[in-house]
Amino acid sequence: MKILLKDRTIESNGRMLVMGIHNATPDSFSDGGRYSNIKDAVKHCLQMVDEGADIIDIGGESTRPGDISQISPEEEINRILPVIKGLKAARPDCLISIDTMKSEVAEKAIMAGADIINDVSGLKYSSLMAEIAAKYRAGIILMHMKGEPKSKLTTYEYGNLLEDICKELGVISERAFQEGVRKESIILDPGLGGGSFGKTKEQSLTLLAKIGRLKELGYPVIIGASRKGFIGDIIGESIPSQRVFGNLGAAAWALSRNLDIIRVHDVKATVQLIKVYDNIKKYS
Repeated sequence: MKILLKDRTIESNGRMLVMGIHNATPDSFSDGGRYSNIKDAVKHCLQMVDEGADIIDIGGESTRPGDISQISPEEEINRILPVIKGLKAARPDCLISIDTMKSEVAEKAIMAGADIINDVSGLKYSSLMAEIAAKYRAGIILMHMKGEPKSKLTTYEYGNLLEDICKELGVISERAFQEGVRKESIILDPGLGGGSFGKTKEQSLTLLAKIGRLKELGYPVIIGASRKGFIGDIIGESIPSQRVFGNLGAAAWALSRNLDIIRVHDVKATVQLIKVYDNIKKYS
């Protein structure tokens, strides 16, 4: 797998990359408000880098299921920019992803040092997002979102779950390419979980089980199952931060399917899992 990010080329050589999550939000479903000042926020990001994260994903607005509230671009920028600048000052080579649906936030983040735009709306929220990615030669993660951003879905029905999602991701990836984003800079995300992401537990599990179909589109694939409700339902754990072992089950499956990137809260445990898996695989 080769991914072009600005002027850098990232080659995993068959290893699944780990994206560590930092929520610069007071209301995240899993750790909102835990890192309320810049010093603690940067420290958390650096800790994930030291634990083996290949990419740090920084977000300034919660996308937790059922939340339809929105913050202004200015407030979101004020939340994420000091963290990006602090992390980049401490580790200039660190790869940074900005988790946002707003093109103006993405542009400020890219200018401050971010390398990837993680657009959970899949270009639905801002018509300028692909243009911004192309302008700065940044990577872009395009996630499938069934509903409109920040909406409450009343139905999770699909004609054919897998094929519908592959078709939609194929359309938006082609749109990004036509708007100037390099094909090697596009990463696809099936959008696991409920809320506006639009998947039931069974649908999320089906997507994980058959994730190889998504890889047939020819782009790197990322998944984000970490701490999500369907993991909690399976293991009987209502507290998101206590779902570590359930998360590792999803990560182990992703490894077995040769996934390219996994987005997680618990970096150290995930990196250890990958190291053991990869070492066993050498002797298979």
